[in-house]
Amino acid sequence: MVVCTPRFGNLVWKIPNGRAHGGSFAHRGELRQAKRIVVKLGSAVVTRGDECGLALGRLASIVEQVAMLQNQGREMMIVTSGAVAFGKQRLRHEILLSQSVRQALHSGQNQLKDMSLPVLEARACAAAGQSGLMALYEAMFTQYSTCTAQVLVTNLDFHDDQKRQNLNSTLQELLRMNIVPIINTNDAVVPPPEPNSDLQGVNVISIKDNDSLAARLAVEMKADLLIALSDVEGLYNSPPGTDDAKLIDIFYPGDQQSITYGTKSRVGIGGMEAKVKAALWALQGGTSVVIANGTHPKVTGHVITDIVEGKKVGTFFSEIKPAGPTVEQQTEMARNSGRTLASLHPDQRSEIICQLAELLTEKKEEILAANKMDMDLAVSAGHLPPAMLKRLSLSPAKLNSLAIGLRQIAVASQDSVGRVLRRTRVAHNLELEQITVPIGVLLVIFEARPDCLPQVSALAIASGNALLLKGGKEAANTNRVLHQLTQEALSMHGVREAVQLVSTREEVEDLCRLDKMIDLIIPRGSSQLVRDIQRAAKGIPVLGHSEGICHVYVDADASVDKVIKIVRDSKCDYPAACNAMETLLIHRDILRTPLFDQIIDMLRTERVKIHAGPRFASYLTFSPSEAKSLRTEYGDLECCMEVVDSMQDAVDHIHKYGSSHTDVIITENEDTAEQFLQQLDSACVFWNTSSRFADGYRFGLGAEVGISTARIHARGPVGLEGLLTTKWVLRGDGHTAADFSEHGTMKYLHENLPVGQPFLRI
Repeated sequence: MVVCTPRFGNLVWKIPNGRAHGGSFAHRGELRQAKRIVVKLGSAVVTRGDECGLALGRLASIVEQVAMLQNQGREMMIVTSGAVAFGKQRLRHEILLSQSVRQALHSGQNQLKDMSLPVLEARACAAAGQSGLMALYEAMFTQYSTCTAQVLVTNLDFHDDQKRQNLNSTLQELLRMNIVPIINTNDAVVPPPEPNSDLQGVNVISIKDNDSLAARLAVEMKADLLIALSDVEGLYNSPPGTDDAKLIDIFYPGDQQSITYGTKSRVGIGGMEAKVKAALWALQGGTSVVIANGTHPKVTGHVITDIVEGKKVGTFFSEIKPAGPTVEQQTEMARNSGRTLASLHPDQRSEIICQLAELLTEKKEEILAANKMDMDLAVSAGHLPPAMLKRLSLSPAKLNSLAIGLRQIAVASQDSVGRVLRRTRVAHNLELEQITVPIGVLLVIFEARPDCLPQVSALAIASGNALLLKGGKEAANTNRVLHQLTQEALSMHGVREAVQLVSTREEVEDLCRLDKMIDLIIPRGSSQLVRDIQRAAKGIPVLGHSEGICHVYVDADASVDKVIKIVRDSKCDYPAACNAMETLLIHRDILRTPLFDQIIDMLRTERVKIHAGPRFASYLTFSPSEAKSLRTEYGDLECCMEVVDSMQDAVDHIHKYGSSHTDVIITENEDTAEQFLQQLDSACVFWNTSSRFADGYRFGLGAEVGISTARIHARGPVGLEGLLTTKWVLRGDGHTAADFSEHGTMKYLHENLPVGQPFLRI
């Protein structure tokens, strides 16, 4: 134990001229590189709500995270509060016990009086609680085979050169031995803080609380990262809880003038203003800083490790301000401009889309040049599979096809937003309408497929939705050019900002946390991408398919020619597509028939690897490799083949192993086909057609924003209609609720208005 006893003074320190190992990190993602980390635990984090005793659950979680990072090879230090609270708990217990004994001895005929506690002096509480606090830390860290050491400091330990060197040397040696130093101010000997001795600007610092201590220690020890945990999510632009208070994701030096600070913590002595000043001081000294919530039960269990992994938690302090807007600002701009877009006349939205189609043709050379840059980079990197390279590549034919599809969307947009679905006359001069309206702000995340950008943009424009786009880095150059063209088209009616391209280092998980700004997330890519986004979405609906496990069932009454054509197209046309066949179900009666032999020969000719289902394998002496799972999306020239006894068995198999995407029956028996179509509850169910028809263009939607297997809202290929919701509009003439009975029954009239103008009913 290292204990230094001189008292605090009014001393200040000049900030050092940078650190030997370099400056702070510029981006959150770089925090993964942090080697030496200081974790500051505020009083509100370690103290219970009654301020007497420690919040053991929170503390145990924090210890677990620190120990995990320490065992990864990082050097961890803790600056902790809690001695006063622990001591107050112990002293209260001792005083109550003593009073109880005295009253019991001297009660006589008097009744026991209410026991009142004297005011406990903080320094005495600290003296009584310091050893217990350290014993608790030691016991908790021992569970993770991690050793700790206590270091008590005061102001003069940094002021006196010899003591400062001794302190530095001691901490360096502890870190070298893989020991976690637990540092605290020596509250047993220091006077209470002076009211006006807070941090004086950015260039000087006076240690008066654990915020300034942690900042001074982090700079002194050349720490890479300081994590300051308190009882708020981070830094807000105004006091948390007030109207329009917004959490600041990244805070830059010079922004402090735009902040309105609130009150201090219920138990701490620092307050947010002290935290910010200490953070800026540490940042200028070369240490990155994150202020975050250490008390929230849903995030406390991983707040420290999330920060170190670069996730968007709390407020990150950075010296480098990006040239462009933050993703929050982009989303806000998109929402505001999107509302104007929704209010445009349908002809104006149609004009924007047609202009974008024209630009795809006019600027073809510029687009293809950018795409060639992306293709060259992808080929030289060598990490993209052939199927992904095919998606990444653009050609004149693809651009022409895109332009045609956009013009189809332009035509469809004429009667999309504001369309009356239902109109009812509730009473005389009281009419109710249900009309279509945009969903709001869409976040579309797509992988290496730049043709998604104009498709999705056109659908968003047609439906009056604001759009936030996050494309794969493989298509960065192509996406940038296509987005510029999209904004150029939008500018013709003053809604340039309605479509935004996220080009910062934002992780998908971070975007999914913007639940107050984004209304719907649409992932376009692999099933793994969809699953990751569904897990990461925080209260935002996700429109997507979990997997594309599509089945083709060959019935006993199937036509030979149709079977060969449909199976080949379903599996071999584009095996990486989500609507490609993954499982081929064969009726038992087809085994050992010429049709079966032709199916096998065709798959072998197309170099499709066959995996046998358990029933199919049991029929064969020498069978292909048995499928590891009947619920596999191969995404390549591979498929599972299984035998069923009937159409009903095929339906049961699909219900058990399918993903409700697209499933096909091949049969000449109309009754069998109709039963299959009725019983199967997939988003797309086909009879005698390829599964590859599950596509927005082939459905005549002009384009699709994705394919949904959800059962709420849109299902299957989602085009323009799937990006609209409805609202109810009631027009009256002084009507009140008193005009209706208690249960809502209408006193007067309730009739659907006739179909036709001006009362349109669809």
